[in-house]
Amino acid sequence: MSTPVLLLNCGSSSIKYKVIDADSEAVIASGIIQRIGEESGSLDHKLDAETVHVDRGFPNHARALNYLVRVFNAHGPDLHTIKAVGHRTVHGGEKFRSTVVIDDAVLDQLRELSPLAPLHNPPGIAGVEAAREALPDVPHVAIFDTAFFATLPASAYTYAIPADLAAEHGIRKYGFHGTSHSYVSRQAADFLGRDYGALKQIVCHLGNGASISAIRDGVAIDTSMGLTPLAGLVMGTRSGDVDPGLHAFLGRELGMSLNDVDSLLNKKSGMLGLAGVTDFRDLNELIEEGDAAAKLAMDVYCHRLISYIGAYTALLGGVDVISFTAGVGENDALVRANVIGPLAGIGAVLDDAANTSPSRDARVISAPDSPITVLVVPTNEELAMARETKAAIA
Repeated sequence: MSTPVLLLNCGSSSIKYKVIDADSEAVIASGIIQRIGEESGSLDHKLDAETVHVDRGFPNHARALNYLVRVFNAHGPDLHTIKAVGHRTVHGGEKFRSTVVIDDAVLDQLRELSPLAPLHNPPGIAGVEAAREALPDVPHVAIFDTAFFATLPASAYTYAIPADLAAEHGIRKYGFHGTSHSYVSRQAADFLGRDYGALKQIVCHLGNGASISAIRDGVAIDTSMGLTPLAGLVMGTRSGDVDPGLHAFLGRELGMSLNDVDSLLNKKSGMLGLAGVTDFRDLNELIEEGDAAAKLAMDVYCHRLISYIGAYTALLGGVDVISFTAGVGENDALVRANVIGPLAGIGAVLDDAANTSPSRDARVISAPDSPITVLVVPTNEELAMARETKAAIA
């Protein structure tokens, strides 16, 4: 039996996609369309050993997806074999607590939620509309970044602002990267041969965007991102947590508008603002060269992460497993060493040789006698999306 599903991740100027057989979980094809809305764009389509590269402009997501259909028709796989399309949807608000099959009513609700994620939901909606037009005869499914964190207790998701204001406008912590946190926490339990429903876990999703979660017995009880993906850890270009009074200060003292401040904190801060780079390979090279700003950026990044791990350990009443995942979490041994080193007092002891191993597989990097198990677990959000899509259409 074969159930090929097309998985779409539509960003503001890009579309990443994969075709996965949801039964065998094999990747059939993958690719990315970049610089949508600019004069010059590109498409890279990978199928088996073949890679098709196209340089051309894509004025909008609809035109990009229409061209992608042409590429599929010319190079495969056959779109007639596709059983469903799964769409990564960043913000489900309080309306969507699980994966749903998309219809017109769902699209209308997603449009209503756009103010909660103005940078993410609108391009996602555009992608859904274009994909439904291109593939009208198969079900389309929305997989929400926020769904895994629908279990957060009120004490974790409630902001200390006027309750009527929060209720009227849906202002609360939602959390993001939920698909990854769910996948990695389950993979960690499977890897260790432990019962998912009987573990206290902390998952550190460290990519250009970064978040951390506390998961007790398979249920998320807290996470670092909030109403938007800006909150929490230091990220590639996002500040993470700052004093909310900073907005008023920048407006009052520098005359910056709310849009200016939002752009500053989302696009010009984080590691870029501190060290001038977002790639940790570049950061590590700067540190080796004695760059003080790069060293401080690393220290700030790790300090914030250690603080969250400590807080979540307290909330969980102890922790069994700490997992690192995503681009930085999986590949940067120095970050892992800097974070786990100070945690020896709570029972996390690193095995230096295991931590610096070049392996790209799931692996234990804590010492054999470490009371807390520390893992590197590669994330696979597309596979998680394929599983969610298959379950939804079933």
